[in-house]
Amino acid sequence: MALLEARDIVAGYGETQILHGVSLVVNEGEIVTIIGPNGCGKSTFMKAVVGLVRVRTGSVTFRGTDITDYPPERVVRTGLCYVPQSANVFPSLSIRENLEMGAFIRGDDARARIDEMFGLFPDLARRPTARAGSLSGGQRQMLALARALMLDPVLLLLDEPSAGLSPAIMGMVFERIREINATGVALLLVEQQAREALQVSDRGYVLSGGENRLEDGGPALLDNPEVARLYLGG
Repeated sequence: MALLEARDIVAGYGETQILHGVSLVVNEGEIVTIIGPNGCGKSTFMKAVVGLVRVRTGSVTFRGTDITDYPPERVVRTGLCYVPQSANVFPSLSIRENLEMGAFIRGDDARARIDEMFGLFPDLARRPTARAGSLSGGQRQMLALARALMLDPVLLLLDEPSAGLSPAIMGMVFERIREINATGVALLLVEQQAREALQVSDRGYVLSGGENRLEDGGPALLDNPEVARLYLGG
C-alpha cells in the first residue's frame, strides 16, 4: 500500500523551476533512495513534500490524505518527519534537551521515548548533558535521527544523512537506518553515497534535470551498468 505518493511535482525557487513533474511512491515499511547528480532536484523534492518549498503543480498524498498545501508544522503532525542535511540539531542545547524539543507535540511524558532513543543510540546515552554543538559530525547525525524519532513517525525523510562522515561512521549511520526500518518506520533517503544507500534500499529512483529518469529495486539499480557508470563510480 502506498504510504507516500507524489504525482507530477513541479516546484522551484522564485522564478527558477527545479522540478519538472517528478513522481515517487514510498510503500509502508520500505526504504527508498533518490540518487542523481548534484543540482538535479533531490533536496528540493524532499522540501516540497514537507511544505518547505511550494508545490506549483502536482500533488502529495500521505496515508491517503492530500497534504500538498500543508505547512511544515502540520505535515509533522501527520506522522512524517524530515531531517535536513545541515542545521538539524540545536547546538546550544544538550543532547537530552534536543530530544525533549523533538517531542514538543507529543502531549505526554517523553521520558520513556528518550530512554528508547538512548537504547538505539548508545553514544548519545553516554553523555546526555553534553551540548550538541560539541558533538562530532557523526554524533550530530545520530542526534538528528533520534530527535526526529521522538515523534514516532511513520515515514522519515533523510537528506544526505552520511554527508561529511568518515567511511566507518557512515557505515554506522546506515546500520542505524536498517534498525529504524526494522521497527516499522519507512524511510526516504537522498544520498550522494549511492552505492551504500542502494544496498539498504528496497527501491530507488534516479533523478536528472529535475525529472524522473529511472525507477527500480535497489539491487537492480546496483547491477545496472549505466547507473554504475554514472552514479556509482564504476
